[in-house]
Amino acid sequence: MEQTVRMPTNATRSRPTPARPHFLPMPAEGDGGVFTQSWFPVALSTEVVADQVLGCDFLDGKIVLFRAPDGSARAMSAYCPHVGADLSVGRVVDGRVQCAFHHWEYDADGVCVKTGIGDPPPKSACLFVFPVQERFGIVWVFNGEEPLFDLPQLPYADDALLMSAYRFGQTLNCDPWVFAANTPDMQHLKVVHKIKFEADEPHELVQWHDFGLEFSYRGLHQGDVPIANTAGILGTSVFYRWGMYDGFWRCNVTGYGLPRPGQHNVFSCSIVLAGPDAQEQLESVLAVSRRTVGEDKDILNTIHYRQGLLTRADKSLARFLTYIRKYPRAHPSAGFIN
Repeated sequence: MEQTVRMPTNATRSRPTPARPHFLPMPAEGDGGVFTQSWFPVALSTEVVADQVLGCDFLDGKIVLFRAPDGSARAMSAYCPHVGADLSVGRVVDGRVQCAFHHWEYDADGVCVKTGIGDPPPKSACLFVFPVQERFGIVWVFNGEEPLFDLPQLPYADDALLMSAYRFGQTLNCDPWVFAANTPDMQHLKVVHKIKFEADEPHELVQWHDFGLEFSYRGLHQGDVPIANTAGILGTSVFYRWGMYDGFWRCNVTGYGLPRPGQHNVFSCSIVLAGPDAQEQLESVLAVSRRTVGEDKDILNTIHYRQGLLTRADKSLARFLTYIRKYPRAHPSAGFIN
């Protein structure tokens, strides 16, 4: 009986021999005991209530937030230098944080000014006080003694705007800079978020500076909605975007918090110009913002981010990954927050 010989298909014959790709590892937050020096969101403004102490996980430890007598938000290390009690289970007394254990009290500058038993406070009894900004309905804390850069300045005054801030409910399983890397990732913007750039080479639009990047572009968003945006990244954890969307001006300022190494929380503020249609426009911007985070959620929860086999479409992403590897890192609060 004659046998039929099956020849391999062209696909089988031309398939290259698989080779293990070379991955360039990225520095993780907390490697070597240090973290990127950036502004990180830690709470919504509405969560920091007068005369109450709020505990928040931050970096590799814990901090407390409260409002000083002038109403400003303050962020300090969470553990009392007496014997280490957690100040988040304490309370605010006369504008000071009172430890629940022995009633030592710390003023808005983190200095112990009173002990429950009446002994004079030790001169070195103080907490680490972080730089804080409260903007866009969000409380931001800087990892460092002095900020290296400011939060974004919008092209309109706050009193000309309508804002709404929210926290995405789920903690995502990667460092904050991984979400930030989506902004210069042009392949990602095109494939996942369906942005059609007017420019053939959007990489040429990107302007770089010491603490981030910014680029302005025109194109179409999902559903062929016309957009004219300015977008940028500050530090390793702040994203902003403003410009025209479907005929009206909109803005989003989004921060990626760092509750512990290898995880982040998303805080975002949607913004439109005040006016008769502002509330309807704001609802539209909020919906797009939530949809965008939702499109990225499963990717961010499962990625093991490494710099692998990039193509020419990754020109801006490659430069951003180099920026992350060289970014300043420190942990001056290490002896206080854990």
